[in-house]
Amino acid sequence: MRGAHFLITGATGFYGKWLLESISAANNQLGTGISASLPSRDPTRFAHEYPRLAMRPEFDWCQCTSLATADFPQACDFVIDLATPTAAEIGAGGTVLAEATLASTAQVIAYAKRSGATRVLYASSGAVYGTTSQLAYCELKKRTEALYLGSGLNVVIARGFAFIGPYLPLTNKFAVGSFIRDALAGGPIRVQGDGTPVRSFLYGADLAVWLLTLLVNGDVAQTYDVGSDEDVSIGELARRIAAHRNVNVIIEGHENDASPIPQYVPTLTAAHTALGLRPLVRLDEAIGRTLAIHAR
Repeated sequence: MRGAHFLITGATGFYGKWLLESISAANNQLGTGISASLPSRDPTRFAHEYPRLAMRPEFDWCQCTSLATADFPQACDFVIDLATPTAAEIGAGGTVLAEATLASTAQVIAYAKRSGATRVLYASSGAVYGTTSQLAYCELKKRTEALYLGSGLNVVIARGFAFIGPYLPLTNKFAVGSFIRDALAGGPIRVQGDGTPVRSFLYGADLAVWLLTLLVNGDVAQTYDVGSDEDVSIGELARRIAAHRNVNVIIEGHENDASPIPQYVPTLTAAHTALGLRPLVRLDEAIGRTLAIHAR
């Protein structure tokens, strides 16, 4: 990637911030000379909240609502498409938002073609495997994947699962985020539900490593699950976070023995192993790192 120029959509989100951190570190420590064009609806707000990243000279921010009218360099080596509404936004916005999102995808594809990008990475979601609460989001991700796979581009698809680390919002939107918030506040950590659903959480730095590896070395037109192999129930996650801060956990729901336990975990295959994709930061270390940074 030395000297390469990127287009990265959705750079202000969790995935994007970790990629910007990685590019910054590569340029600082290895002199790689990587640069990136970053479209955003509100780069001024991002600069106010994250000036250290926003003011980096290798990042060219562009305020725009459409890639069709954005003023980007004609040539681009790599495209990473991270932009997507959340499941909640798709649920509220319905068909109109879904179709607008697909139109934006078509603009990214058109730019990748005319810029001569050699490789494209699309950030999809494990939601494509289907969950009853995210059917609209699942369908949108499937349709977007199909657009990319039918585009003729050298595209790799990364299906993300659950993550942990700095830049993850400490709100009820993410269970791990709310647990970290509660622990930092002195507890108790409150688990909405019975705590039995199973997840796995990949640390943000590992996420960046995986995305960049898939971009360069992943098999074209293939999909890869992106997530940790360290499965844990939501209740156990809360207890492990609580142990770092010596706070209590309250499980607010009651377990239903008649119901199957929901699981949202990736399938890691020989293809992952061949690319060297494995978590380098295990869950307890990831929890400790995240708590330490937020406690500063």
